[in-house]
Amino acid sequence: MSNTETILDKLADYARERTEEAKRIISLNDIKSMAFDMQKDDYSFEKALKKPELSFILECKKASPSKGLIAPDFPYLQIAKDYEAAGADCISVLTEPKWFLGSNDYLKEIASKVKIPCLRKDFTVDEYMIYEARTLGARAILLICSILSKSQIEEYLGICNELGISAIVETHDEKEVEVAVASGARIIGVNNRNLKDFSVDSSNSKRLRDLIPSDRVFVSESGLKTPEDIKTIRDAGADAVLIGETVMRAADKKAALSLLKSEL
Repeated sequence: MSNTETILDKLADYARERTEEAKRIISLNDIKSMAFDMQKDDYSFEKALKKPELSFILECKKASPSKGLIAPDFPYLQIAKDYEAAGADCISVLTEPKWFLGSNDYLKEIASKVKIPCLRKDFTVDEYMIYEARTLGARAILLICSILSKSQIEEYLGICNELGISAIVETHDEKEVEVAVASGARIIGVNNRNLKDFSVDSSNSKRLRDLIPSDRVFVSESGLKTPEDIKTIRDAGADAVLIGETVMRAADKKAALSLLKSEL
């Protein structure tokens, strides 16, 4: 491991290891068949983000590299049901096991118990992970520009289209937004957190908004904590926001989400 290797590089490398291990248990051909045997989704995640008012994706996660342990007691199913009852449009479920203490089982159980669409929040580095996400009940996956080539993004978007599921193509700077747009991404996320050093700049979404065509769904991710943050990003043209921990940490999820919406 080189000294210049970032947490994101480590996450991607570990995702490759996990995928090779998963293939030894269920082959690529088998997981592919399982995914296509499921009812094709109708882009329910994308539709949930296209409503006229701002959409909220709430994240279900136990820990993160930047914040450490967020929820020592992690009743993930209850959290997801609370999110749904509070009025979340979608739920993002962390499945990365090492740094985020996530699990595929969390996603499978949550997706089977809530009616709103779930995003598999993981570090997609192989087509296998897309088919796997679908078998777990995900209606969307995450594709991160900084760990994928343009041709990989295009290939993975094609697989999503075959399955009828959505993809947030996540960007952090001008060059990555250009790649996302050129690859045909219909949902483009701008992460206000730099995944290389985990610093947060909440003005990042505002700065990159003009580079994203109006016919794409624009999602602002990370660092949004107050009603003022939410209003600012809505006024800048966001279609949706992904809230990482502000609601996750709140004892009363409904009150926390209502507060975030209070300036809209």
